[in-house]
Amino acid sequence: MIHPTNQIAIIGAGFSGLAAARILNQAGISFQVFEARERLGGRVYTQQIQEDLYLDMGGQWIGSSQTRMYELCEEYGISYFETYNQGKSILELKGKIKSYQGTIPKLDIISLLNLDMIVRKLERMASKIDLEKPWIHPKAQLFDGQTLEDFLKRNSKTETCYQVMKVGMQTIFACELHELSLLHTLFYIRSGNSLGALISIKNGAQQHRIHGGMQTLAEAIAKPFFDRIQFDSPVLSIIREKEKFILNTSKGAQVFSHIIFAVPPPLLKKIGINPPLSDQKQKLLERYDMGCIGKCQMVYPKPFWRDQNLSGQAVSDSEFYLQTLFDSSPADGQYGVLMGFVIGNKARKFFKMDEDSRKQAVKKQLIQYFGEEANQEINYVDHTMNQETWSEGCYAGIREVNSWTKYHNSYSQSEGRLHFAGTEAAIRWHGYIEGAVRAGEAAAEKILQELNNG
Repeated sequence: MIHPTNQIAIIGAGFSGLAAARILNQAGISFQVFEARERLGGRVYTQQIQEDLYLDMGGQWIGSSQTRMYELCEEYGISYFETYNQGKSILELKGKIKSYQGTIPKLDIISLLNLDMIVRKLERMASKIDLEKPWIHPKAQLFDGQTLEDFLKRNSKTETCYQVMKVGMQTIFACELHELSLLHTLFYIRSGNSLGALISIKNGAQQHRIHGGMQTLAEAIAKPFFDRIQFDSPVLSIIREKEKFILNTSKGAQVFSHIIFAVPPPLLKKIGINPPLSDQKQKLLERYDMGCIGKCQMVYPKPFWRDQNLSGQAVSDSEFYLQTLFDSSPADGQYGVLMGFVIGNKARKFFKMDEDSRKQAVKKQLIQYFGEEANQEINYVDHTMNQETWSEGCYAGIREVNSWTKYHNSYSQSEGRLHFAGTEAAIRWHGYIEGAVRAGEAAAEKILQELNNG
């Protein structure tokens, strides 16, 4: 039996859905949040390993100019700390391992100049992209018709420069570089201020981490309306009848006047919506796949690499699986945690292996970089959102060649009383938790405006 209850349905209890719910809750608007998982956070997932140790297996950083995240931390009394960024980092290139200081590794002079040229060129091109309408750039067709890999191969004068840029960009986008268009690359860089901001810890996107893990903030936001979140409730179908929507889950049907979708693009595609979404949005969703990335975390009794004046950071172009590494230890350094990203095709291959084989592969690489102390781990945990039914990947959806010029911003466009959030709907900090929050708030504000005008 169908019971007309709430006005607004929010699908997804990740940061975007929670940000929308927060706005509606503060405005006194009736709503219900539907979450397919049994937990909050979406693509944010903090695992409590033991009482005094947590690991962020999803999004974990906030950084410079991500104003909404810092404001939410202040509002809910959530503290944060500096990502460890002291000492030398490690570069493995062409089978040779060496250390370097700062953000840019030591390279031969030609490669270093080439690297600087490419970074400056990308930032110069990105600065001219209209975030509201990337497809109106005079060269939009040219940019959108080529991949980021095409651009890098054409502009890299040395193999060394190409490999360093490749690893860096794979880490930013969580995909193979032939999978995304150059125009999307430029939009993404502009959305996050600059390429420098995206790759940096100090004054960059990886500047701070949350005490207790990122999910701590999600739980704080949800606390005032936790009773209005229905867990283990994937939305199966939505039927529009006049001015109402009948929303069906495995637990029954409810009626709503407005709906906010705050789920990754592949999951939106799977919800049966009748009448269907616009032709533009449907065509975009057909080829809107998620990034492919996994996080591998090796836990030690202490961050021993700090005693070696090492930052815990590493960049690798080798056959080893981890392409980038970070010190992900807790703020007090009570434990040492090395966290590495495995990306794209390497991630697909890596997660086909059994867990012990994955652990041994990671350990072998860490011993190469940090010595025999890396063999003294007390725990190992890895995770990929690509194997989560309700994420299908991370960090965000990847827009392939010709996607922006064909389908514009159709993903984020409201369709009547259907509104679309998630980080993929964000203009600023697209692909980041900050973008998810901004998109969720924007969707909620649209509904408040509709209700006020109604």
